[in-house]
Amino acid sequence: MSDDSLIQLTQDLIRFDTSNYGDEPGPGEREATEYVATFLSNLGLEPVIREAEPGRTTVTALWEGKDRSRPPLVLHGHLDVVPAFPEEWTYPPFAAEIHDDMIWGRGAVDMKGIDAMFLEAVKRIITSGRKPARDIVIAFFADEEHGGRRGAAWMVENHPEDFHGASEAVSEVGGFSVQIAGKRTYLIQTAEKGISWLRLVGTGIQGHGSLVHHDNAVAHLAGAMTRIGSHEWPLDINPTAEALLRGVAELLDIEYEPTEERVAQIVAGMGPVSRMIEASLRNTSNPTMMDAGYKTNVVPDVATGYIDTRYLPGQQEQVLRQLEELAGNHVKVEQYIEQPAVEAPFEAPVVEKMISALRTADPEAVALPYMMMGGTDNKHLARLGINGYGFAPLMLPDGLDFSSLFHGIDERIPISSLRVGADVVVQFLLDC
Repeated sequence: MSDDSLIQLTQDLIRFDTSNYGDEPGPGEREATEYVATFLSNLGLEPVIREAEPGRTTVTALWEGKDRSRPPLVLHGHLDVVPAFPEEWTYPPFAAEIHDDMIWGRGAVDMKGIDAMFLEAVKRIITSGRKPARDIVIAFFADEEHGGRRGAAWMVENHPEDFHGASEAVSEVGGFSVQIAGKRTYLIQTAEKGISWLRLVGTGIQGHGSLVHHDNAVAHLAGAMTRIGSHEWPLDINPTAEALLRGVAELLDIEYEPTEERVAQIVAGMGPVSRMIEASLRNTSNPTMMDAGYKTNVVPDVATGYIDTRYLPGQQEQVLRQLEELAGNHVKVEQYIEQPAVEAPFEAPVVEKMISALRTADPEAVALPYMMMGGTDNKHLARLGINGYGFAPLMLPDGLDFSSLFHGIDERIPISSLRVGADVVVQFLLDC
């Protein structure tokens, strides 16, 4: 089938401004959701649109497979994107222009290009008269970029029947290639760090800015944010990370050792994704926002800050206790958004099918598991007992710093990568 429809799908989806401003109002996903629902309806499926709040919509559809006795697989994406500011971009972020054989625009990587790849694969199979190996639950969620409260989390809480019996889920941020020692290696995401967005509230005594203040809310908060931001979390290698490090060490032809020095050497050998992998080997806590006061000469009695914390599986409580200690007596730590760490097995039949599909396009493909430093809607589906994987198979050009494109200025995706990805997803769904 021509690639024109894949390119058009990607451009159409990017051109819907579905910017997610978090707790602030935004355009929502309604128009993009209706576009996807129409696309699926035209293929003979029966999509259902549900709305958690006005404009915050999710669409699901059941696609019957050859073997209906097997548990369904969930193929899902999200339709919201983080905001983009045109003055910062080389090309307009919602124009989906093609330059240098890439489609540019907000969501090209995260994740409307992948959404298009999934939809194109569904279209190719249906129009060829074939069926997937088993039932597929197709889902495109709202609100992934702000924790999923109005998207996947809402669906799991209010409409779990849409995912009844499903055993595995496949979505973004995995299956992409990196060059390691000259070998193209595909990183399949089998685990995600937990997410804890924290609100820090510093308190003190309000007063005139000209007086001596020993109980200053802004100073208390600033001290807490500095201590947390400069805290060095130790190296902590869990089984998923160890499997990745051992595999990369073998490719680099060096011996694996769980030491800071050797791990740093192995991670450095992963090139553009090294920062992403480094973040999966320890807990992290980064100050991101602060708000206090209303006038220069008034010391406020409250100051608020926010921390983005990502913790390793099983370490939620100990990380929170450490942050409370770092915050100090005058600053209260409140959980703002909480999502659990999740892990799924790499040694599993569904992963074997992923690797087999990859090798139809790249016979020498090496596949390794990795833990994502962030999170996806797989976290919410895990509450239904569904093992989630990142498998958006992209054969990327050598040297492309793919990880920096997520939420970045001038986000873009190579057309050639989308083409190969659509082929691989077709093979995977026919064999999954």
